[in-house]
Amino acid sequence: MRRLTLLLLFLTISSLKAQDQYSKGMQKAMELWSEQKIVEASNMFERIATAEMDNWLPYYYVAMVNTTASFGEKDEQKLRMQLKKAKEYIDNAKNISPDNAEILVQEAMINTAWMAFDGATYGMTLSGKNVQLYQKAAELAPNNPRVVFGKAEWDMGTARYFGKDTTPYCKDIERALQLFATFKPETEFHPNWGKERAEQIAEECKS
Repeated sequence: MRRLTLLLLFLTISSLKAQDQYSKGMQKAMELWSEQKIVEASNMFERIATAEMDNWLPYYYVAMVNTTASFGEKDEQKLRMQLKKAKEYIDNAKNISPDNAEILVQEAMINTAWMAFDGATYGMTLSGKNVQLYQKAAELAPNNPRVVFGKAEWDMGTARYFGKDTTPYCKDIERALQLFATFKPETEFHPNWGKERAEQIAEECKS
């Protein structure tokens, strides 16, 4: 009985130590990202993903760091490297956590980054995929603020591209803000972004 108790205690301590290393690593990677140290943040998230092979979050953040850095990027070679890595890691995240709305929204962002770079080349093939991604995300998590906001912003961009009124989608932005107000991430490292951008677009809707 004493041996069993000691074994359980050892396993518990080992688990807490591993969790502590994970938390420290994630916090450091987040800090690097907030300091706009994109390569360093991506590398750290990659190292965490290697150690946490059953955890979709570090894979998700490798994808997100590289995707967000690609918006406005003029160097095509650099953009291709970033988005290729983003797609590789979001696919890994999807394998770990299938039917995850957060992952689907991030995948749609990768497609949007390609279209923002060259809409004429990538719009025809990727716009339909984004429609499907946001529809599936909405089915999986209709009250997730990033799902509602992401779909609304995508719909607005599509309407704007075709010269249509974007006003009908402002109500979806307002709904997203209501959801952001009460949303609580599962852990401190689960996705919790989007509110500031939604507030910005809500202001644009009023003008």
